[in-house]
Amino acid sequence: MKILSAFFVKSAFEKKDWVSDNKPEIAFLGRSNVGKSSLINLLLGKKNLAKVSKTPGRTQSINFFLINNSFYFVDLPGYGFAKVPKKIHQSWGETIENYLHYRKQLKLCIQLIDARHEPSDLDKKLWDWLNFYQKNHVLVATKVDKLSANQLQISLRRIKKVFLDSKVITSSSVTGEGKESIWKEIKAAVET
Repeated sequence: MKILSAFFVKSAFEKKDWVSDNKPEIAFLGRSNVGKSSLINLLLGKKNLAKVSKTPGRTQSINFFLINNSFYFVDLPGYGFAKVPKKIHQSWGETIENYLHYRKQLKLCIQLIDARHEPSDLDKKLWDWLNFYQKNHVLVATKVDKLSANQLQISLRRIKKVFLDSKVITSSSVTGEGKESIWKEIKAAVET
């Protein structure tokens, strides 16, 4: 897909602040520090549109990016490692679940899994939730450039064993691997 324009629209901490123009939305989900912002920047060909941080848990709001004035990328708060007060962490869960459950504009959920690690219980719970509520979704195994070919095959077997019958796309924000495959999924979702 040719990117003619891509820009940050807003951060939202509450439902009343979500964008309201009914354009299709593609949500990026995953644990803290899995590479959501890096993947968004890779897909859009921008270096710093989505803020990348080495500190887990920096994304604490739902961030909306308008693409080609026709659909949104939605960067959701990461789960897992965030060192924030428990009350704030619980509100993130509620915010994410409300967004995923009630957002009619949501066309595709891209769940990121760090290929270097065993999928966490939270990764599994999110996948189960997406399946239970029949949300269109795809798994993206990130940071594959950090693995040898043999390590990657072991990781993919482990991921496919945990997430049965799910499509898994390997991705690297360093090498660009997976970019075209992910865009194919996005294009199919926004055009339906």
